[in-house]
Amino acid sequence: MTQKKYVYSFEEADWRNKRLFGGKGSSLVLMTQLGLKVPPGFIITTEACVDFYSPRKEEIDKLLEILERQPPPDVRDRIIKQIWDIIDTLKLPEGLWDQVVEYVRYLEQKTGKKFGDPSNPLLVSVRSGAPVSMPGMMDTVLNLGLNDEVVKGLAKLTNNEWFAYDAYRRFIQMFGRIVLGVKDEYFNEVWEQIKKKYGAKEDVDVPVEGLKEAVEKFKEIVRKYAGEFPQDPWKQLELAVKAVFRSWMNPRAIFYRIMNKITPEIAHCTAVNIVTMVFGNMGWDSGTGVAFSRDPATGENKLYGEFLPNAQGEDVVAGIRTPMSIEEFKKKFPHLYEELEKAAKILEKVNKDVQDIEFTVERGVLYFLQTRNAKMTPLARVKTAVDMAKEGIITKEEALMKVSPEHVVQLLYPRIDPKAKALPVAKGLPASPGAVSGQVVFHPDDAVEWAKKGKKVILVRTETKPDDVHGFYASVGILTSRGGMTSHAAVVARAIGKPAVVGAEMIEVHENEKYFKVGDKIVREGDWITIDGNTGNVYLGIVPTIQPGLIKELDELLRWADDMRKLGVRANADVPTDAEIAKKFGAEGIGLLRIERMFRRPERLELLRKVILAETSEERIRYLEPLAQMIKEDFKKMLEIMDGKPVIIRLIDPPLHEFLPSPEEVLKEIYELKMKGAPEEKIKAKEKLYTRIKALQEANPMMGHRGVRVGITYPEIYYYLARAMLEAAAELILEGKNPILEIMVPQVAEANEIRFVKVNAIAPALRDVAKKYGFELIEERDGPGIFVYKVKGREYKILIGTMIETVRACLVADEIAKEVAFFSFGTNDLTQATFSFSRDDAENKFIPQYLENKILPSNPFQTLDVKGVGKLIEIATKLGKSANPKLEIGICGEHGGDPDSIEFLHKVGIDYVSASPFRVPVARLAAAKAALKEKLSK
Repeated sequence: MTQKKYVYSFEEADWRNKRLFGGKGSSLVLMTQLGLKVPPGFIITTEACVDFYSPRKEEIDKLLEILERQPPPDVRDRIIKQIWDIIDTLKLPEGLWDQVVEYVRYLEQKTGKKFGDPSNPLLVSVRSGAPVSMPGMMDTVLNLGLNDEVVKGLAKLTNNEWFAYDAYRRFIQMFGRIVLGVKDEYFNEVWEQIKKKYGAKEDVDVPVEGLKEAVEKFKEIVRKYAGEFPQDPWKQLELAVKAVFRSWMNPRAIFYRIMNKITPEIAHCTAVNIVTMVFGNMGWDSGTGVAFSRDPATGENKLYGEFLPNAQGEDVVAGIRTPMSIEEFKKKFPHLYEELEKAAKILEKVNKDVQDIEFTVERGVLYFLQTRNAKMTPLARVKTAVDMAKEGIITKEEALMKVSPEHVVQLLYPRIDPKAKALPVAKGLPASPGAVSGQVVFHPDDAVEWAKKGKKVILVRTETKPDDVHGFYASVGILTSRGGMTSHAAVVARAIGKPAVVGAEMIEVHENEKYFKVGDKIVREGDWITIDGNTGNVYLGIVPTIQPGLIKELDELLRWADDMRKLGVRANADVPTDAEIAKKFGAEGIGLLRIERMFRRPERLELLRKVILAETSEERIRYLEPLAQMIKEDFKKMLEIMDGKPVIIRLIDPPLHEFLPSPEEVLKEIYELKMKGAPEEKIKAKEKLYTRIKALQEANPMMGHRGVRVGITYPEIYYYLARAMLEAAAELILEGKNPILEIMVPQVAEANEIRFVKVNAIAPALRDVAKKYGFELIEERDGPGIFVYKVKGREYKILIGTMIETVRACLVADEIAKEVAFFSFGTNDLTQATFSFSRDDAENKFIPQYLENKILPSNPFQTLDVKGVGKLIEIATKLGKSANPKLEIGICGEHGGDPDSIEFLHKVGIDYVSASPFRVPVARLAAAKAALKEKLSK
């Protein structure tokens, strides 16, 4: 039987196949094949990793299912231990080790060095590399191949004893922690003691004697907790390969995949990259660095990054020492900077994205260790996408696909209100944008527990590690006292869209004692602070924030989106401020204006209550007339703001009891009046009110006397509300404006309902307003529900439509369509009706358990239930359009701003979505992406 091929050199692998070779391996292959200076190496494929786990895959998958439900920490830790106990029984796939040995021999041939030979040793790094970027989530081992004899040979060969023993002490600690499971703190404690003993401020200040002492003490630590440190380089390599495979199942990697929805279809396992070591710790002409082809925070088209001289591997990312900026690197090594910049632009063009490049300088020679698409702030993501499209590197369509709706949301993150008279107590690096306030916690587990209780927390650490990632997700922001813009905290915060300030060195963090000190001020766990990831400022207490506007690049990108999308985008807006914001963000009209929000003012609420409590039509009209005049001005303002764009105003919808005081409240007032000896007539008036409220009470008000039913039982209410809208439009017409008014009737389930209110309330209002202002009225000439005011030869359409939010309305949509000009799906109520869920009760009591136990894939009130509610929308759309080809169909529930829902609604063929004002940019982009996906699928 032919042996399965598990191992490929950088020269023979296909860099396009990330699923097989992983992201890191593919990048090394690409750079090698482009002719860049890459240390020789080979890749163990992800298929080998899959086969490693396959003997006990079913057991592991069942345990992972439990972890996906995010159990309590004690259960989580128990499950992780069970998984690792299983992994300890696994062996490398058959034939893999023979291929590894063969390719190590290939490296020996390529480099002229020999693995395990003290006279000219080959040292390698063993690195993880998943098909998708998972920064810091899996493990890497550097300097593998060193032992007590090889280190002496390396010192002699390089004539640099300090370098050799520095590499060896690093290797023992890294191997001990990652491969043998020895706690890092044991090594760190000894290392700090040695630094103190030799008076060394930084690692590089420790003399050779101190390094040799560290090596011996580190081996003692390994011996104590894991047995003898392996001296055989081949055994080291075998154990390291298994450890990298195992790191696919470490807690932080599992958690990262769960939180980022990285399924086996996206990334099924990690590859292992075995690469010839190059050394950044060989002196001050050496070092390690990270560079971005463009600024990952601002998107500016210039090389950005950091370089740490005389350092190795993970030192920059770990934030152990403060590195030099790329500008300083340019001054110190101008020829290397030029080489780095040239390579960055080549890689950017090939990969069609901003590149995040890891490199090492060994004795003045530049080596490339990795390139990947950069994690950027939303600001940088949008700016670079637009700029690269203009530069011809990518198309406009590709630019749109690079920017996610989440990027747009994050770009609208709050910033500190400039009017706030707040002075920062500290300043760090602005690592990830957004200003946010939260209560201080010092441990990631505490962040998770506090967040579960509904608290907003900011995780404060000296520096963060990959194991802290669960705390990142639970926190609203991250603050560290150490680290640079490419430190772990900065990279992860940018990736998940959390505001972060890093490297605030004036802050003295005491994690175990749970406080931090800045100057003479002490901030304890639970105290409130505010961080500004836009500026790097840190404030005590809660500081007011404001929402930003659209940046010019986002505005341009959204204009491209507008050219490509089919769906219209409107906004749900109830007050002028909402309408102004929506218009600024590109809304093409108002898809839902809730009339009931206009009754909040005390004088209006008082009149509305009298309308509801009235016992005769005449009495109701007496109160409706002044009420209509009051709200007319609000309608006029909203129509004026959206001049030339449609404004859909929904007639009163909620159950009438919502506008009345509760019976208990009135009963209490009656009791208090009697106790005070109030006049009899006053007491009787309250008793009458109580009797009337009790008479209006319903067993199930949300399914009772509301919406269109009110318009049928009390047509005068709908008449006066419609008249107020129509008079507002008429006055604007006479002022030379172009109001586009659309009147929406809610809760319709039967065509006769809409016909009744049209004939008995809305049409009479249309006629009376036409008569009052001297307009000609043309009734339904152009189609059902389309009325026209003709003024001085110009025509102004008034549309009558309905909200589709009952199941029956969806099923008889063809009948209803013959009476109206438009449908607007009220998906909030339609979802409630379809599931028989009360939204507030469902979300508070059992939806979390439904999601945790995978009974539902997502909250149906956030993302449209395609199988149920979606099917009803599809049925109603087809029925409605077949009966009335001119019918306009939209959606005005909260799903109108959800990208996944928008993609489905695009496929169904509705005409527009309506979202909250701040979701309008998201909807514009999501609608364009839906159209592009459809185009690409054909």
